[in-house]
Order: sequence, then structure tokens, then C-alpha cells
Amino acid sequence: MDLIFGRSELNPDQGASKEWLLTNGMGGFASSTIIGLNRRRYHGLLIAALNPPVDRRLLVAKLDEDFYVNGERFVLGTNQVRDGYAQQGYRYLLRFRRYPFPEYIYLIKDVFLIKTIFMLYGENTTVVHYRIINEYGRDLKIFIFPLVNCRDYHGTTYENSLPFQQNQLDDRQVRVDSFPGAPPIYLCSDRAEFYVEPSWYRGMYYSIEDIRGLPAYEDHFIPGYFRLDVQDSGEFTVVLSTKAVPEIDYQGWRDRQQRRQEELLRLAGYRDFFARTLCLAADDFIVWRKSTGKKTVIAGYPWFSDWGRDAMIALPGLALCTKRFRDAREILATFAAYVKDGLLPNMFPDAGEEPIYNTVDASLWYFYAVQKYLAYTGDYRFVREELFPVLRSVIDNYRRGTRFQIGMDRDGLVAGGSPGIQLTWMDARVGDWVVTPRHGKPVEVNALWYNALMFMSELSKLWGLQDEYGSLAAQVRRSFLAAFWNEEKQCLYDVAGDEPDPSVRPNQIIAVSLPYAVLPKEKAKAVVRRVFEELYVGTGLRSLSPGEPGFQGRYQGDQYSRDAAYHQGTAWSWLLGHFITAYRKAFDYSQESLVVARLLLAPLKDHLCEQGLGTISEIFDASYPFTPRGCFAQAWGVAEALRCFVEDLKGE
Repeated sequence: MDLIFGRSELNPDQGASKEWLLTNGMGGFASSTIIGLNRRRYHGLLIAALNPPVDRRLLVAKLDEDFYVNGERFVLGTNQVRDGYAQQGYRYLLRFRRYPFPEYIYLIKDVFLIKTIFMLYGENTTVVHYRIINEYGRDLKIFIFPLVNCRDYHGTTYENSLPFQQNQLDDRQVRVDSFPGAPPIYLCSDRAEFYVEPSWYRGMYYSIEDIRGLPAYEDHFIPGYFRLDVQDSGEFTVVLSTKAVPEIDYQGWRDRQQRRQEELLRLAGYRDFFARTLCLAADDFIVWRKSTGKKTVIAGYPWFSDWGRDAMIALPGLALCTKRFRDAREILATFAAYVKDGLLPNMFPDAGEEPIYNTVDASLWYFYAVQKYLAYTGDYRFVREELFPVLRSVIDNYRRGTRFQIGMDRDGLVAGGSPGIQLTWMDARVGDWVVTPRHGKPVEVNALWYNALMFMSELSKLWGLQDEYGSLAAQVRRSFLAAFWNEEKQCLYDVAGDEPDPSVRPNQIIAVSLPYAVLPKEKAKAVVRRVFEELYVGTGLRSLSPGEPGFQGRYQGDQYSRDAAYHQGTAWSWLLGHFITAYRKAFDYSQESLVVARLLLAPLKDHLCEQGLGTISEIFDASYPFTPRGCFAQAWGVAEALRCFVEDLKGE
């Protein structure tokens, strides 16, 4: 498997929008573009997670190379500043390969330079390897300049804002301390010598941050440079780490990382390129949480931490379709440990504070994740002994009422929130303006509620327990059909109440896609038809129909503009999986529905080489040309694409 790009795409017009991602299983990562241009403040070679998976710091932004051939200088770095490109090293790029690791192939005169990058799993360490093919014996001098930083990955640094100190440990290793108490940054090489010569790279420009209305310029500290003089072919390595490197073992490290990838693919067992690619992408999101000693799920790169709702929606695709059942157990156990008053955490803050619980649906998605876990593993003992008490406490709290005015009404349906509190996944807010006010009885929340009650009834019967849930589920189904069916539009209201919201949104598709679907067949078909006609865009579903008031076709501009569009039209990749599942179910898994499902999913296959290489973006513009936006690698987007491919297209 591979994604390869040639010279026609290795330029600012084509290559600057294609990003690669490496992760270390701890929340740390490395990322840039296929032309070596850092366009985001989140691009860097070493973004370390100091309190895994949070407290992430940009420590090394990049390595820029100057290459001398018989005394003639060639600048291989590619950087933008205020007035344009200060360095244009992309001109020497011959090829870029994504797998098994990002690989830049440069041609300088008649000399090849192959630069390969990978991270060590379980460490805040990035390895950069250089191979030189110099068949004609040119006199070569290579200078490598590390651009160092030490700031929160959401921030920016300016010259002299940090009192960098460097301590040269030997000829090939230096330790950089950004300020007292800062994490040390170790830079070392196996062959190239390091020369201390401090300076600053001033005014690096991040065009994506500019588009997002955020600070777009940054300075990076350069502690010195590595230098290697050669007259023949050869190779050498540069290592960037938060710990001292006593010995560089490039080949051993590479073999271990590659074997790990191969084992993940072997375990999953798929031969299809799409499935294999997504299996590797799934690995980026399953990380270790230090506070629990167990696995959790990063919601998206480059800026999300672990979110409860996202983790539960993503778990089937990330950990079950990939057959990582032990990881699935750990993730379920991790979040079970944090359930409070029947609520699953909405998010874990970046700085490692106590989780935030402002979500009405995360706990109900937890039932769905457990359902899927049982379907794939049959591990009823684990569920009964460790999870069933948690599931029961969630139901009990929802029935009697819990925080954020979440609770069951007399009709059996669940309501939550208030005019100033948004608790569903459509939670954008600009100051005091709640962009998508969905307090009351949201449609997907009550579809999930019905599914949870039916699942609990199933488990109770299986284990010979008193069934407290079946009759309530029947009441919820009757109330749901009475409250949510919009006869005029032949679909579901988005929020039920005294004045139900008739906006055509994708949330209603969950009422068809869940294992226990609340809608009868004909109404399910009508919902699928309405969603298909008004919301499907190829790579996802619009969050609002173009015919509705407030529709926004573009997600761009400053934060106010972006938040105003986030759930007012912007298309979401994760919804596509549930739409395909709903389509197949509504049409009884017919052969023709399989053909349609393949066509529906095909644009996401094409998307693998469009923005985040080998992964799936969070969102897309709702209007042509449906440009990818937001996070370039999103957990539930990857997970749902893989899940619906495995379950609904392959029939597994």
C-alpha cells in the first residue's frame, strides 16, 4: 500500500494542501505537508504530549537543510514569510511517498537525498533519516538547522519570549532548555557534528491560521546546526527527543515501527487498500491516558483531546473493525471510571484538569459502543461484571433527572438543556449566541434513548434479571412517533416540543441506523430519502439543508464566522457511515442497495489523497466544491468510514 506524489503535485498550488501525520500512541505527533511547508501552527516534527495524551508542546518545528554540491549552495527548506516564499526547496523535490513513513526524495544536480521521518511508539521521539546517493563522487556539505520551540501547541512564540539555553553534551548531541522547568529538548546525530551558533528564524507565516483569523506569524529559535561533509554515498540520522539518546539504532527502530504496522494490518485481516489504510489511520487515535493507565481516543488531529461522545461513536470502527478488542475493553473501562451522575465526560481538557460533563448524548452513545463490543466479541462476562452497573446507573439517572436539566419527561422521552446551554453534538456558540439551540427533546438523543432501553431489556432477559426496561421502551417508541414525525416533510422534526423544529438536519438518520431502530420501515425509507436528497454531498452529510433559513455553504473566516457555519450547513464525514447503514437497512440489504452504498462511499476513498493523507477530514464545505475543512484527521470520520465499509459493504 502506498500514496505517492510526483513533481506535478510537489508545488505550492497542489502540495501545500496535502498533509501527513505521524503519532506516538501518547497523544504526541508530527505533521507537515508533502512539500515540507509548515502551514499551521500545529505543524511540527516533534509535538510532545507531556501528560499523555494532553499537555502537548511544539518542541521542534522542522529541520531545514542547506546542501552544497562542489561548493554550490542549494536550500532545501520550504518556508513562507510575510512577503512570500523565503525558501523554495520544493523545487528540488522529485517524489513524495507516504507509506510506510513520510519520505521526501530530492534531486540536487545528480545527487539524490532521501529524507525519511517516523516517530517511536510510546516515546516523545522523532527520527529523521537521510540517505545520500552520490554515484559521481561530488564534494558534498550538508547543514541541518533545527527550528526549536517550547510552547503550547495552540500558541505562537516570538523572538526572546523564551530564554533558550543550549548545553552541548558531545560533538553530536545538544540539550536545549527553553526556560527553567521546561521539558528538555535533545538533538543528536550518529554522524553529523553539532555546532552551537544560536539565531532566530523570524516571521514564519502560517497561511491556514491566517484563513482561520488567528495569529499567523511565529519566530523559532535555532540553537545551531548539524554538519556533515561527504564525497560518497551514505546515510545518517538526526533524532529529536525529550530524553537523552545514548545510542542511535536507526535500522532497529525502523524495523520495530514497521513490524508494528504490519501486525496491525495482519490482525485486522483486510486486503482492500481502503480498509488497510483506515486501519493504520485508526491507530493514530487510540492512545494511552497516563491518569488511568488505559487506552482512550483522541477525537482529532491536530487540535482535539479525548472527547466522550466522539470516542463512543468512533470505538466500533477504531477498535472493533480492526479487531483490537483489548483496546476496546480499555477504552470502555476508561470512560466507565469517569461516569458521574449518569453522565459520561464530554471532554478532557488539554491541561489535564477534571473532565467536563456538559453532554446529553455521550452516555447514550456508550450503550451503542457496548452493544457493538458484544456483537464483535461476545464478551458478556466483562460487560456484566464491569459495565452493566454503570449502564444501569445511567438509565436510573436519566429517569429521575440529573445535571444540566437532563431527564425523562412524563411521555418517556428525554429532554435536556436550556436556552443558554447546548448539550448535543451541535454545540457551537459565539459569545452568548447559541448558534443551534437544540434544548428540549432532540431527535437523535431519543433514538439513542430507545436503543439503550431495548439493549438493557435484552441483557436483563439474557441474564434472568427483572426486565425494568422493555415496557418503558415501548412507551418511548409510541411517544417518539407521535412527537417527531413531520407529516408535511415526510421526515422527522429535529427537536420535539410545543413548537417542534422542522429544520431538515442529519440527526434524524440515527433513528434508522441504530441496532434498535425506533422507526417503522416506510417511515425509515422516507427519512433516508429526505436526507439523501437534501444533505448528502459525497464526503458526508450537511448539518442543515440548503433550503433552510440560516444555511451557510462555506466554513471559513474568523472564529465567529466559522462557528456560525459549523452546524448550519457544514458537511460532516462521520455522518456518512450512519447514512450508509440506514440506507442498507431501509432497503433490506438488497443487491441494488449494496451498489448504491459503494457509490455513496466512493468519494471518501478519493479523499484519502486530498488533504490528510490516508485519513479523513472532520468537515467539508456544504457548497461546491465541498472543500475539506477543520481537523485533517478525525477519529469518528475514519471510524465510521471503516465500520460501514466492513459491516454494510463487506457484510462482516
